[in-house]
Amino acid sequence: MNDHSPRNWPNHAEAWNAWRSAMASARMHHGWILAGKKGLGKFDFAMAAARELVAEKGITQPQGEHPDILNVTYGPKDKKAQSAFEAGKPYELARSIRIAQIRDIQRRLTVRPTLGARRVVIINPADDMERATSNALLKSLEEPPEGTFFILVTHRPSRLLPTIRSRCRILRFPSLNDEQLVTMLREEGEDGDQQAAIRAAEGSFGAARRFAEQDLAPVAAQITRLLGEGDRDMSARAELSRLIGPRADRERLSAVFELAQATVAAHARASEDPRQRAALVEAHADLVTLASQAPSYNFDTGLLCLEIGSLLCRAHVASEHAHG
Repeated sequence: MNDHSPRNWPNHAEAWNAWRSAMASARMHHGWILAGKKGLGKFDFAMAAARELVAEKGITQPQGEHPDILNVTYGPKDKKAQSAFEAGKPYELARSIRIAQIRDIQRRLTVRPTLGARRVVIINPADDMERATSNALLKSLEEPPEGTFFILVTHRPSRLLPTIRSRCRILRFPSLNDEQLVTMLREEGEDGDQQAAIRAAEGSFGAARRFAEQDLAPVAAQITRLLGEGDRDMSARAELSRLIGPRADRERLSAVFELAQATVAAHARASEDPRQRAALVEAHADLVTLASQAPSYNFDTGLLCLEIGSLLCRAHVASEHAHG
């Protein structure tokens, strides 16, 4: 099954009830935030919900791209990437949603919807908007054009401006349980180490699928080893780097960061020692920071893998001190 195929998300029932109840009400709220961890199908929900909202009796709806559903996500990184995009070639994505993209959408909102009376703007992920972008969007949320609705997909709603959150209704998407993850992985045809994938995913189908696709079970075992045993002679960190791969691409590195963060978080929750837990929480924060910096600073892959290992080792050393 590919990313564009319909997928059954068992954690969407409450969100659908709230959305359809609002659609049936006299006045549909114009701004919505879809909140929950990455990999819970929020964008799938946004697209399906937008199609329900713009559909009108007697008006044929296109099967593919819809002219009244406007998607805003990461654009080309720079002029070179823009040229590649325009030429239909592969291009590097920006790491944030920029103000020019919102300005472009706002210009399009000055004319009526193409097919019916409604249109939907989806911003994904909204928590990666630059501050100027957020301020520009706020103006449209304060005075939305007639028939225009906004859906903001966010993995970290706390990063949105309070003024944006206050103007939107929030739909929260719960994590998936182990049984649901097993079923979804089987439907995807993933027949690898499902239990390891589920442990690492922490309720996220997207994370579980990436774990299986990237064959991260050996990486997961090495991360656990570093947290539990440390690395006095650098050999364990070198092995982690080897398992990740000297030429790991952006997608694999992203999956490794997700895995490392989830593993550290699980250890922190399980720990009953306050100092050990504090060391693990600090390691988790450092991993989040490193993950956000890595694409911008173009770290050497090998050095980046060693730094991940060093952060895990520091948590182990702090834990040793906590016990002794």
